[in-house]
Amino acid sequence: MKKAFLSIVGVVAVLSLFAFKAQDNLEGWFKSGSEKEAYFMGSDKEVYYSGGSAAVIRSTEKKVKGFGTLMQSCKADLFRGKKVKLSGYIKTEDVKKWAGLWLRVDGLDGDVLDFDNMKNQHVSGTGDWKQYEITLEVPQSAATLNFGGLLVGTGSMWFDDLKFEVVEALASEKTTKRIILATPENLGFED
Repeated sequence: MKKAFLSIVGVVAVLSLFAFKAQDNLEGWFKSGSEKEAYFMGSDKEVYYSGGSAAVIRSTEKKVKGFGTLMQSCKADLFRGKKVKLSGYIKTEDVKKWAGLWLRVDGLDGDVLDFDNMKNQHVSGTGDWKQYEITLEVPQSAATLNFGGLLVGTGSMWFDDLKFEVVEALASEKTTKRIILATPENLGFED
């Protein structure tokens, strides 16, 4: 009887996982990281800041030495010569190491021109929704912007309502007009 019950529980758990994955609203996003197989990454329709869904990264193993990231890449064309701010909301549960948003500017030859992963902000433990931001310079030699949510070690983190803004032009640019950009895709995880 106990074996049959465990089999039923296992089948229900697997079906729930497939149902959860079937609801993913991750157009434009992909999974990466040094230990990406140690995490579930997808959308969550039950825990979100606004709009009906958020991205979630949840460890599926008791110990994880590396990290998982749900990320996106876009061309840097519209951002060159400007300072760009990536902001968004994060919620955490039982994060043992740390979690955060991250933003990296890569050059034409693949070298990293600027990078911030919020490691110094020490987002860990359990915390309700809080807004965070990263600001980087995007030089004229930039080719791509890479960004996303990042979980190092175990626990769960949700992120939602990401937004890109040009906060000022670099000294070489003539305009300092603040512009809200819509080029990155599906930043609220509803598409």
